[in-house]
Amino acid sequence: MAKDTNTSIGKGDARRNFLKYLLNDLEALDLMLKRGMIERDLQRVGAEQELSLVDTYFKPSRIGPSLLNRLNDPHFTTELALYNLEINLDPIELKNRCFSEMENQLRLLLDKVDRATEEVGSRVILTGILPSIDIRSGQMDYMTPNPRYHALGEIIKNLRGQDFELNIQGVDELILAHTNILFEACNTSFQCHLQVSAEEFVDQYNWAQLISGPVLSVCTNSPILFGRELWSETRIPLFQQSIDIRSKGYHLRERQQRVSFGDRWIREITEIYKEDIARFTLILTSLTEEDSLETLAAGKIPRLKALNLHNGTIWKWNRPCYGVTDGIPHLRIENRYLPAGPTIMDEIANLAFWVGLMKAMPPDYRNGWSKLAFEDTKGNFYKAASAGMQSSMIWQGKVVPAPQLVSEILIPMAREGLISTGIDKKESDKYLSIIEKRARLGKDGSTWITRSFRKMKKEMNREEAMVAVTAAMHKRRTGRQAIHQWPLAKPTEVSDVPHAFDWIGSVMSTDLITVTEEDLVELVAKIMEWRQIRHIPVEDDKGNLTGLITRKNLDKYFSERNGDSLITAKDIMQKELITIGPKADAKYAMLLMVDKKISCLPVVEGNQLIGLITDKDTKVIWEKIQKNAN
Repeated sequence: MAKDTNTSIGKGDARRNFLKYLLNDLEALDLMLKRGMIERDLQRVGAEQELSLVDTYFKPSRIGPSLLNRLNDPHFTTELALYNLEINLDPIELKNRCFSEMENQLRLLLDKVDRATEEVGSRVILTGILPSIDIRSGQMDYMTPNPRYHALGEIIKNLRGQDFELNIQGVDELILAHTNILFEACNTSFQCHLQVSAEEFVDQYNWAQLISGPVLSVCTNSPILFGRELWSETRIPLFQQSIDIRSKGYHLRERQQRVSFGDRWIREITEIYKEDIARFTLILTSLTEEDSLETLAAGKIPRLKALNLHNGTIWKWNRPCYGVTDGIPHLRIENRYLPAGPTIMDEIANLAFWVGLMKAMPPDYRNGWSKLAFEDTKGNFYKAASAGMQSSMIWQGKVVPAPQLVSEILIPMAREGLISTGIDKKESDKYLSIIEKRARLGKDGSTWITRSFRKMKKEMNREEAMVAVTAAMHKRRTGRQAIHQWPLAKPTEVSDVPHAFDWIGSVMSTDLITVTEEDLVELVAKIMEWRQIRHIPVEDDKGNLTGLITRKNLDKYFSERNGDSLITAKDIMQKELITIGPKADAKYAMLLMVDKKISCLPVVEGNQLIGLITDKDTKVIWEKIQKNAN
């Protein structure tokens, strides 16, 4: 989503003209393929680095556009959210020490961002999903003010016709409705490009699909979203669900998501584009004036602007790309499933591992894809995204633990693949040894984040643990050790990290026990005894908050009752409640409780209970606020 293209929603003549350009682009590509015009003698690699920007409190910052102006470097561009930037590395020929050269360029560019962020009290985090991110980042005031982003969001929302819904099940569960595409911006990736000749493209693309699951299994780095432990690579379901335009229906019609892995092996290069044009409606239309067939007839090379724009609104995890370099057209495979971070060295190792495997495709796979079950490959990908290195892969008809497959089979293949392209042996060993140690130790970004998060939660609340893990990631990233060398984060090492406590979500409890209006008071008393709580909300049969029962309410009931054992929660609950909304300031909430002399403050959205703050919570938080102030 990084490119700033002059676009419109596309209706009437604009839509019809764009469709004409799109079909002409596809025909022009077919002609160039038939005439052998696609570059074949040179192979390049490239990458795009997405990154997260955080403020002093390690929460998402809104400085993206202003930071871009400060950097004043064409390698940088904005992203969907104000707390993201993207770095575009220069494509480089695949040979010698190209990966070290890419690492050096990325370090120079990232150092430039680090210096710029330090000047404005911000920091850079490399991670698939920022551990400290909270639900506020999904609000529209976090969207970069780019007409394309707003148009894209409005079109997808209108096509869907109803709110989006996240439903991700892991160790925890996240079920959340939202109204825009901005949750997609929680994802940051390290997108890798490999140039492929037209003659090899079909086999190489299918092979890229086949190795996706095993490669992802040792590269995951996104296990936490909004403080919930979900998938090892939560980016995968989050991206697919956050911009899913399909609406729910009472039928079994099969409709693909615009973010997908695919559903079969390809048989020709343009098959992917044709399928996408047939299956997916136009989202954006360009005001381009290029007629690619006329350009081709004039002896020039077309840019295929319409085809590239439409392709850019369909987010396959392995995506075909067309480009022109020095007047020569080429094809690339873009790997979109690898997460950002946790270090530059880890990212380049991921790239080298993937490229090495791409160049090591066994000859017997060529033209033999119909003999293989695509379902196994697709299943491998989602198992890797869900369970990372704890997953097992189906490989050549056998079930193999992912770390074993990587260590014993794929790393030797990748090493041979890199050497076959002229990559220096020391270069190959440098990066593949990082992958090998990850697999052997069972330690990648996701395992480190998860274990550190659990350790932090033993001594602090969820919100503080999210921030603490993010701060520890920043500290270790600047130390330049690969992830397998990182010790787990400790609460003591981030004791000096300030916490804003500016949002009620940072102090409220969301794991709530409630009762219904018709529950017996005796049951309410037992629940409060079992859970050792002093307050329990009461809801009606539609889930609306209707009252609150406190320990005092119960004590009064039991001291005054006249033997009636069928009294319900509705009979003794407090009905006139003081509540507060989810966007309120945490300090205001605490002062409100003091002013109203209440020990419990429900947090509601509409009539729905979403959280609870008690006087015990406020006491602990107030002490921490005072500590931060000192």
